[in-house]
Amino acid sequence: MYKDQKKLVQALIDEKLLSQETSVDLVKRAEQLKKKPEELLLSEKIISEKKLLDIKSKLLNIPTADLKGIKISKKILNLIPREVADNYQMVAFEKIDKEVHVGMTNPQNFKAIEAVEFLAKKANLKIRYFIVSHASLKSAFRQYQVIGDEVKDVLSGISAESIALEKLPTSKEKMEEVIKSAPVSKMVLVILRHAIDGRASDIHIEPTLKDTKIRYRIDGTLRTSLVLPKYIHAAIVARIKVLSNLKLDETRQPQDGRIRLNFENREIDFRISTLPLFEGEKVVLRILDTANEVLTLEQLGFNPIYIELITKAIKKPHGLMLLTGPTGSGKTTTLYTILTMLNKDGINIITLEDPIEYYIPGVNQSQINPEIGYTFTSGLRSILRQDPNIVMLGEIRDKETTELVVHASLTGHLILSTLHTNNALGAIPRLIDLDAEPFLLSSVLNLVIAQRLARKICEDCKKETTIEPTVLAKLKDQLSGIPAVYLEGIDTSNLKFYQGEGCAHCGNIGYQGRVAAAEIISVTPEIREIINRGGDNAATRKSLVKQNFITLNQDCLIKAIQGITTVEEVMRIAHL
Repeated sequence: MYKDQKKLVQALIDEKLLSQETSVDLVKRAEQLKKKPEELLLSEKIISEKKLLDIKSKLLNIPTADLKGIKISKKILNLIPREVADNYQMVAFEKIDKEVHVGMTNPQNFKAIEAVEFLAKKANLKIRYFIVSHASLKSAFRQYQVIGDEVKDVLSGISAESIALEKLPTSKEKMEEVIKSAPVSKMVLVILRHAIDGRASDIHIEPTLKDTKIRYRIDGTLRTSLVLPKYIHAAIVARIKVLSNLKLDETRQPQDGRIRLNFENREIDFRISTLPLFEGEKVVLRILDTANEVLTLEQLGFNPIYIELITKAIKKPHGLMLLTGPTGSGKTTTLYTILTMLNKDGINIITLEDPIEYYIPGVNQSQINPEIGYTFTSGLRSILRQDPNIVMLGEIRDKETTELVVHASLTGHLILSTLHTNNALGAIPRLIDLDAEPFLLSSVLNLVIAQRLARKICEDCKKETTIEPTVLAKLKDQLSGIPAVYLEGIDTSNLKFYQGEGCAHCGNIGYQGRVAAAEIISVTPEIREIINRGGDNAATRKSLVKQNFITLNQDCLIKAIQGITTVEEVMRIAHL
């Protein structure tokens, strides 16, 4: 808690994060409730913890640090004993030579500083302080006890005899006793919590003949994190089914459900899918952190030329904008960013989604429910009667939806949606295949974006690397086709490439986070005429040369030259 609350409130006003009127009301209510204004700001979500942290960082002249997902070695962590760290709300998370980096929630706690300076003096070390959020600190604290140790503790309370697969009770009452037992519930929470702390997007709970594997998808790659004894598998699956209101006794058919849980004051949604396998039921949980902030196009990785094209397209009062790519390529995230750019008081934005991944204040978000007949098609018919200016449709899946989307675009609505195609060029024949009339499609289509996600090099262990001559020749061939406007500031005669060596920050992977690699087709009058004639791809390719078009492979290559991603990621995306 920042000591001078008046100074903090004034800083928020100066940064235009808080209005003068809101601040007066805030201070008044804080006095009535006998609380600090900072507490109300966070509890009422007037400002995000990250933004508040940034302001406090400026006031105190202390850098911020985010410890979520960072692997801290035991040796560094134990430089401050757990009891001391817990008492003073601080943690050691990195050591460079003789300098130790310490994260604190309150850098104005002089007793804490005195304690850590005493420990540092004994070990002949220097301290560099960082300000961290409470959630970030809790994430680091859990590493005092690693996941393997936690699992051992939980398993010690479950015996194979008490929960053997072949002896699972058949009656509903007895089954619920087993799955509600403390060890099983704790095991499920441990699996979920470590996935959230590790920035996982999906959790795979997979039965094998001898055991159960827990795999997390982090930055697009699946990694095995736990191997559990087979006897606990059925109880874990049953516990997840109870939480998501699925049928316990149905093990022969796939089921889908949802869970919403509160982790450290963050509402996290989990989309559940079960699948019967030979060895038992497999469960996949998609993690949807609705509290995540929507990023800007720059933060997603779009280059300035792309941002200009998108900004120009969304200023049009009507028409169709499409995002294409496979599942998990970041299409929905980009759509949310564009919606945030469009979100103004005088505009009615309605979305139809499956599922709702982020909540955007001011946008009317609706989730489809096929079980009761509320589909993209029926939902689109309904929301068009809600006087929308802009409609975001989760996905164009069939002919009926395609027809509705085209006609809605013709009648003065701006429609944003996604489509499953390999590249931007494939969107036009795909829509025609879905019975979109070429002469109508040509008049409504404004922009097509195709994208993939490339893993970003970890900044903490990035090093220059050499490339094999044969690979370098292929890359130079790709580079030769890139217009000069995309290569400003890049020395093409002296190409340098980088990779991550692996460190505590990235879990020894060498990557941390992902960046969008994209290609964009801006529909010009010439391309409209080509679509009108049936959408010949060869003719469209010739026309694209005139608008400085680059492929997503080339966009990814530019990011590799800039040191954002690796050549391996370029090759994976380009299939070279």
